[in-house]
Amino acid sequence: MVSRVAGTMLLASGLLGIAALGTAGGYGVGLLTSADAQTSGSPAPIGSTTPTPTEPVKTGLPDNTPALDKGDLRYKTRSFVADWAVRSNVTVKVPSNWWMTQPDPKKEARFTDPTGKRFVRIEAGFTITRPPTASLEAKIQALRGVPPSQALKILSRDVADDGRTATLVYTYIPQESVRHVVVRWVALDDSGNCAVEISAGGLPQDEQAVRDVLEHATDTVTRTDQAT
Repeated sequence: MVSRVAGTMLLASGLLGIAALGTAGGYGVGLLTSADAQTSGSPAPIGSTTPTPTEPVKTGLPDNTPALDKGDLRYKTRSFVADWAVRSNVTVKVPSNWWMTQPDPKKEARFTDPTGKRFVRIEAGFTITRPPTASLEAKIQALRGVPPSQALKILSRDVADDGRTATLVYTYIPQESVRHVVVRWVALDDSGNCAVEISAGGLPQDEQAVRDVLEHATDTVTRTDQAT
């Protein structure tokens, strides 16, 4: 296989920086906080404890937005620079009318559809040090931090026979409606280590289109690095 990764790779540790799993990643995450001490002015009976309140589990309000039709998607090659541990020049095919945003630091690019309900995110700029399967396991551990109220469900996890890709599929409820998310880690050279993380998401009815966006990105993404 011809390598799609070039340039100088720094030897620092770390890879994806399973970062905060916030809006840039399309994930919902948060930390549960314990209840404040009793504030009624009366001391609690000896031996009693103050119950820790928990958020109710969300059931998900229906979003009747018509499903995204993969047949309507038109793709074009977009390019961006991911600048983190290393500076990565990335190219990838994504839907042509989705707009691009980047966080600070610019370790990724996110392309969002006109409704704001579908996205694909490509992360690079990290050091290439571990295989896709290790990155998948790290993400699963990170998702344990998602509050139970968001009703996160892991639907599937898959590692390709050659180990060059690993894919995780899950749903969760970040606010009101259920979101369907697919995350894939991709090795682009003969090292077999992950070079990019791709996340695609949308509504449950968008599942086929989300998968189409993910496959286009997987098949076309390139990363070329230079030392920072």
